[in-house]
Amino acid sequence: MPPDATAARATTGKPTGRIRQKNEEAIIAAAVEQFACHGFKGTSMNTIAQAVGLPKANLHYYFSSKQGLYLAVLSNIMELWDSAFDSMSVDDDPAEALERYIRAKLEFSRRYPKASRVFAMEVISGGAFLSQHLGADQQGWFRERAAIFEQWIAAGKMDTVDPTNLIFMIWSSTQYHADFASEICRVTGRSRLTKPDYQAAADNMVRIILRGCGLKPSI
Repeated sequence: MPPDATAARATTGKPTGRIRQKNEEAIIAAAVEQFACHGFKGTSMNTIAQAVGLPKANLHYYFSSKQGLYLAVLSNIMELWDSAFDSMSVDDDPAEALERYIRAKLEFSRRYPKASRVFAMEVISGGAFLSQHLGADQQGWFRERAAIFEQWIAAGKMDTVDPTNLIFMIWSSTQYHADFASEICRVTGRSRLTKPDYQAAADNMVRIILRGCGLKPSI
């Protein structure tokens, strides 16, 4: 996992700062593993400390509570996903921008499947933590992203589609390959999903979604 963007850490480049950052990253990675397997309620700070190889007291030095660590994990996941969307601009070519985003989201699913499952479990359970701590910011961010599609449509650069449903379609189709990889393997007879499997899925998603928007895919 990339470094946690929400946890305080030293950035001076001094040894203590590098050690702190390294430990925070290790804690976040171990927490993702535990939350993905056992959910929020089934995970304890003690099991995370054991997984990362730190005394529990040291874990609390970086994250004072399980809730704080869980929120850091969720924020980290959302920042990872959002980074691919934040670079999208109304000045972009819609076909190129959508293709880049679809491929980036599917690559995240390939590289960070357990992070995606943590997020999915949070949403399925009602999304209480997301609503309480991240809801307002995420709503504003989502409206800004949807507005880009609206401007493309108004300029005649793509067909009239509902931006909200389009974004949900991209999210669901790309994240399915992380959240339900075992189901994909079961019905297709694969032992696991490989990088070429994800590349083939991305090619198909790009063709289907772009053509549904009246855009010409590059493949």
